[in-house]
Amino acid sequence: MNKVVTAPPRSRAKAILLTLAAFLVFIFIIIPLSLVLFDGKEIGNVALIPVSGIILGDGGGSFDETVSSQDLVQFIEEADADPSLHVIVLEINSPGGSAVASDEVAAAVKNAQKPVIALIREAGASGAYWIASATDYIIANRMSITGSIGVVSSYLEFSGLMEKYGIKYEQLIAGKYKDLGNPYQSLDKTKRTLFQSKIDRIHDYFIHEIAVNRNLPEEKVRAIATGEFFLGSEAKELGLIDEIGDKNTVEQYIKEKYALPEVNYVHFEKEGNLFDILTGVLSSFSFEIGRGIGASVLQNEHPQAMMVLS
Repeated sequence: MNKVVTAPPRSRAKAILLTLAAFLVFIFIIIPLSLVLFDGKEIGNVALIPVSGIILGDGGGSFDETVSSQDLVQFIEEADADPSLHVIVLEINSPGGSAVASDEVAAAVKNAQKPVIALIREAGASGAYWIASATDYIIANRMSITGSIGVVSSYLEFSGLMEKYGIKYEQLIAGKYKDLGNPYQSLDKTKRTLFQSKIDRIHDYFIHEIAVNRNLPEEKVRAIATGEFFLGSEAKELGLIDEIGDKNTVEQYIKEKYALPEVNYVHFEKEGNLFDILTGVLSSFSFEIGRGIGASVLQNEHPQAMMVLS
């Protein structure tokens, strides 16, 4: 008869604890450390940077709705400095953004030493088109929403409602126009004229940038800068984009133009902190820079007032 020898309870408990400890070390130390050391960087020759969602200076809101111009500028600069990358592709799906944020990203595109290609998918309008126009080549779907060269400023005004309910608003200011855009009182003719002059000047900047970036006569751009959006096919006829196509078109263009036998993308996206990495290991958490549609706002001192590239 064979005798079965069983481990003492204390030995079994020790083995379980050691196994659990090894598992926790692997999950919480080895994997995060490897991600930090190797930086999770892909091996490729073309940078792919998504410009998705409303473009704002600091991103604002949730990642699913907005994208930060600071992040985009950083991605462009990093891709431009990486010797293994030969081309930068901006994959655009955005209704626009604030004038300042759009201008910041467009400036980074112009400063890049490497060629930058824009792919407009669903939308590349207003501020997003400003960014696209700064690239070396624009490809868009025939039904993409492009252009929309204009500026909108609006705010909710409650003065009539307050008067109806007998509510009086008092404000002390130093500076004649400090309360410009105050939602609790209507604009008088002087303030409206002043407000309009600011909008017109931003519109002029917008028109000038598009004309320079696309090598078009400023008069031609001004004639179509009504805020109207154009389908990709219409934008091609107007000289606002270079080619109708999709991601395959982009890749074919890159191969032929820059003599690359294959296109292998390195994806640039916002990095998580250590907590995000650990959470990602345990629950397959991931996040994107942003997606969706909407209108970008540049809020002034009054939350109700907003300025939009449209």
